[in-house]
Amino acid sequence: MRTFSILVVSVLSLTLLSATAGELPMRGFSDSEAATERALEARFDQQLNPGNLDAWMKRLSARPHHLGSDYDRENAEFLASLFKSWGYQTRIEEFTVLFPTPKTRVLEMIAPTRFTASLAEPPVEGDSTSSQQSEQLPTYNAYSIDGDVTAPLVYVNYGVPADYEELDRRGIDVKGKIAIARYGGSWRGIKPKVAAEHGAVGTIIYSDPAGDGYAQGDVYPKGPYRNSNGVQRGSVQDMPVYPGDPLTPGVGATKDAKRLAIKDAVTITRIPVMPISYSDAQPLLAALQGPMAPESWRGGLPISYRLGPGPVTVHLKVESNWNMVPLRDVIAVMPGSERPDEWIIRGNHHDAWVNGAEDPISGLVSLLEEARSVGELAKTGWKPKRTIVYAAWDGEEPGLIGSTEWAETHADELEKKAAVYINSDTNGRGFVNLAGSHTLERFLNEVARDVNDPEKNISVGERERARRVVQDGGDDGREAAKRKDLRIDALGSGSDYTPFLQHLGIASINLGYGGENGNGIYHSVYDSYAHYTRFLDPGFAYGIALAKTAGRTTLRLANASVLPFEFGNLADTIDRYVAEVQKLSSDMREETARTNEYIKSNYYASVSDPTETYVPPKSKPEVPHLNFAPLQNASERLDESARKFTEASEARSGRPLTDATQRAVDQTMIGVERSLGRSEGLPGRPWFRHFIYAPGQYTGYGVKTLPVVREAIEQRNWKQVDQGVRDTAAAIEAAATQIDRATELVK
Repeated sequence: MRTFSILVVSVLSLTLLSATAGELPMRGFSDSEAATERALEARFDQQLNPGNLDAWMKRLSARPHHLGSDYDRENAEFLASLFKSWGYQTRIEEFTVLFPTPKTRVLEMIAPTRFTASLAEPPVEGDSTSSQQSEQLPTYNAYSIDGDVTAPLVYVNYGVPADYEELDRRGIDVKGKIAIARYGGSWRGIKPKVAAEHGAVGTIIYSDPAGDGYAQGDVYPKGPYRNSNGVQRGSVQDMPVYPGDPLTPGVGATKDAKRLAIKDAVTITRIPVMPISYSDAQPLLAALQGPMAPESWRGGLPISYRLGPGPVTVHLKVESNWNMVPLRDVIAVMPGSERPDEWIIRGNHHDAWVNGAEDPISGLVSLLEEARSVGELAKTGWKPKRTIVYAAWDGEEPGLIGSTEWAETHADELEKKAAVYINSDTNGRGFVNLAGSHTLERFLNEVARDVNDPEKNISVGERERARRVVQDGGDDGREAAKRKDLRIDALGSGSDYTPFLQHLGIASINLGYGGENGNGIYHSVYDSYAHYTRFLDPGFAYGIALAKTAGRTTLRLANASVLPFEFGNLADTIDRYVAEVQKLSSDMREETARTNEYIKSNYYASVSDPTETYVPPKSKPEVPHLNFAPLQNASERLDESARKFTEASEARSGRPLTDATQRAVDQTMIGVERSLGRSEGLPGRPWFRHFIYAPGQYTGYGVKTLPVVREAIEQRNWKQVDQGVRDTAAAIEAAATQIDRATELVK
């Protein structure tokens, strides 16, 4: 058993790796502490039981459990009972939120022939829960505005801005029409947003078999991929503006919270939206005439993909029950023995669109087994140095609601106490995915080094390195082969880390496995225990791998003498981002000049097919030479601050810090992530405050790094580029100042 009070602390653990003969280093721990921690983790591993994951998944996914449903409440109560039995201080925090559910759904082709979409997912043999139709949410997109429209149909590919530029070149206008887009290319909520901006009156989103159906492999129930009736439900809130309850932006949705009127909630769509299967989409697309779609727009259906409009006319009607429903977050706390006011928060959501075995139960059961094993360690007398908070969030699927409302409600306390947030969501067989704040990049590499892959008997980090070398190839693959640390992905949005990282400035991590399992059941009734245990992770070997990975992450962050932040990797990453936006500007300048010259020389018109409509692109203003000097100077200062911090840590090696100084160093390093945000937030969407990472306004889930600068360049808003460069540079300078404070403490 580890006794923390008698351990001698070496500040070498701040940024360097301790090393003894035969032992791999561990950031945040002296040599003796690392040996104790490894022994603790070995005990943690020995207690992990895949049978528990199987039983819990079967129980939690036995019935549909969407936000506000009876089984959602039962699951929350069941989860709370588990945490209590393992010794955690447990509570259910309840919020009241807007959650629309379908009342009327109509989609029919009224010309040139009649066709009525089934809008149904029938049961399949061998999957007992697929028949629970009385409890299943029908296929729909939550937060679509009510609407009843009849209009010509136009195929818009993925429905992203570049697709509308292509339609413009072909003389096709979607104003007054209904756009049909396939899933992919961006987050689903972007599709009706962009369609509305171009004057469309409705949007249909369908799953094309090229993406996750028979073009990928056998369909369910024979194989794992989406069958012809599968439909992807999902929220279409404009979450890049703000996530959470649409009626309470920036404040917790408590019962007495001040709320917007529904008509004033800007994250609700402006036009009606409906998702459909590819069996319902095929008759609509097959009847379209007009120009052939570009080759890259053609999916896997056995039809000629045409753009329209005409002769297809579609009637689309969507009405919802706009109900206020209870949301239940399950919060379980194990107080820290020495630093109870430094919190390590570990979360995964528990709500689903239907039964949700993969999304989210596959990640949740790993969290539960992790928490159970940590609880067993505590029963032997061990206690974490820092407080561990386990959270099972509700309402993630409609819009990250449970985590957002909890974070907004407790914002003041979290800004003082939260050190790191660790997230997981779905999980499956394959490769580790490491994403998060780059202050934790080196730490995550150490964790991945110390977890064994259940299929290959090498570390999950080395297996991921091999994947990047072989599958990614190019410059990224070559770098992966040589660079000591694997680069971790930056976080955009799409899961519950969003309010912690991008609203409150809490360093965050997202973990999971996948890549070898076919997943064609996303957000459908076929996301079931039967499907998961046949195809996605039979035996839950990767469920245990996730428990080991997230468990080590949680335990090391909770037990380290000083939090294992490292700033060299952050500085290197920001250097890359600065170089990227400079290159983006340079490439756009060259492309604009070239395009304008082609227009002037009549090249586009000369090569176009005279039998088809073609509208040459319009000339665009030349791209000015932008002043990136403030960003370059700030980036260089961050490099210098990170270097001096490492040097000070090396010079201090072997000489312990007092407990008070350890705490001060912790708080200073926690403040680095906070300093990368600005209280006024991003232009036009102040809820998002982080100036290094944000979801893109037209990508949704996908991250935009240095978002103010990058998106201003993409949108040719040169005035905003100048201001964005200055504001982003100020945030980077603030982080460098915070690192300098930590350096002085180390000295």
